[in-house]
Amino acid sequence: MGVFVFLPLVLPLSAWPVARLAEPHLHPRTATRLLTAFATVMAVCSTLCLALLMVVGTAQLPGNPLPDGWSDPEVRAAVPYDEIAGKAAIPALILVLAVCARTLWRHHRIACRARRALAGLPSSTVVVLPEAKPYAYALPGRPRGRVVVTTALLRGLIPPERRALFAHERAHLTARHHRYLLAVRLAARANPFLRPLRTAVTYTTERWADEDAARSVGSRRVVARAIGKAALLSGTGSAPAFAGFAGFSASSGFSGFASAGPVPRRVAALLGPAPVARNWPPVFTSVGLAAWGAAVGTLVSAMSSANSAVTMFLILHAATPF
Repeated sequence: MGVFVFLPLVLPLSAWPVARLAEPHLHPRTATRLLTAFATVMAVCSTLCLALLMVVGTAQLPGNPLPDGWSDPEVRAAVPYDEIAGKAAIPALILVLAVCARTLWRHHRIACRARRALAGLPSSTVVVLPEAKPYAYALPGRPRGRVVVTTALLRGLIPPERRALFAHERAHLTARHHRYLLAVRLAARANPFLRPLRTAVTYTTERWADEDAARSVGSRRVVARAIGKAALLSGTGSAPAFAGFAGFSASSGFSGFASAGPVPRRVAALLGPAPVARNWPPVFTSVGLAAWGAAVGTLVSAMSSANSAVTMFLILHAATPF
């Protein structure tokens, strides 16, 4: 096992270049799927790495409930610096599990709050709230989810821009962007090195919805104008907490939490040519090389985790008396 057990903890760094280059050079749909896959696999591998290290650390503690053979020198010899790494992994893994559990609980709690807020309204796919605060968001649910928008936002948009708004939010629901966002949020909680991927996926899901909306309404300029107007309007008020929660749409152009950073980039992208849809970027380009680097890092991380898990299982099996 050796030093390979530590690789999954640092290999997420190999995904940083593709996280930076995917936004401007890949189709947002491709970028979202690739980055989410990289983040999810790497997060699982790093968590498994911590679990293996925790076994070594726990076996060294007096009064532990594990079999005596698990504290055998052969077990500790499988991990370099076992005294430090093994014991440090115990609080680290507990913290990771606690933070991920809190994220899931918060996601569920806000989802319930959002659904309770709409419980007394007609069960249509579009809900218009008579509020003075301009915001809109997509609320996932069965069978199709709902699009929530306020009259304040609708008043600031002309009919074509309203169609772009609804097409954007429906695109979030159709593509189930909340699942990608929750996956990368959990991955970033499991390994802080994956935070750039979470930021990138938050942006690429918005761009994905922008492109789907542009194809639906037949005009990229209309969508760009709608995003710009919504961002300006949303600066005059605030939306409920669930409207900007990343587990839902987190739509920085159409929610009450318009961000001044991504909006100009999204508008500029819509005013340019449509991105080319590819399942994988060309190899001999900067983004292609970065994607292959991230893919190799993800593969090595998975292989290191599998190798360490099998090695640890064999050692512990041999050290456990029958």
